[in-house]
Amino acid sequence: MSLLARLTLLFVGIPLLELFILLQMGRLVGFLPTIALVIITGLAGAALARVEGLRTIWSVRGELAKGRLPGSALLDGLAILVGGALLLTPGILTDLLGFSFLLPPTRRVLLKRVRRSLENGIKTGSVRVIHFSGFGGIPGFPAGPAPSGPHRGDSTPGVVGRAPEKNGEIVVEAEESARS
Repeated sequence: MSLLARLTLLFVGIPLLELFILLQMGRLVGFLPTIALVIITGLAGAALARVEGLRTIWSVRGELAKGRLPGSALLDGLAILVGGALLLTPGILTDLLGFSFLLPPTRRVLLKRVRRSLENGIKTGSVRVIHFSGFGGIPGFPAGPAPSGPHRGDSTPGVVGRAPEKNGEIVVEAEESARS
């Protein structure tokens, strides 16, 4: 499925399906109970997202205090963010999916599937991981090794690389043509 088709499904198809379900539910139980359900799930979702978000923040802080990287806690935080966003959109399906991202047992199951899918994507090459080695020259951040390749000031026209560094500071060198 192309990216355009996926985006169309996400931003047009799902809201239309949600609207259809809400209209059908309004016919069955009435207008006010349907609106009340949307409001109650929104409020309950916000409260649950807050509780789970705070729990995740404390987990991240605890992992960092122990000197460990908080990988799973960060994934939990991302899932909670997605779950909260889904609960903000009115609808039954998005509420169910949002609550499944917020409740720890279902979140673990979903995150296992996401991890497995990402691992398979990396193995097959459909997902690429890009690594940045630092924030060259920004005080307080490691500069990392300079990438191989041309630097500013090389004679290759149109090629711009990373400027050479001196003690963590970027050195700006003027080109010969600019000096004269």
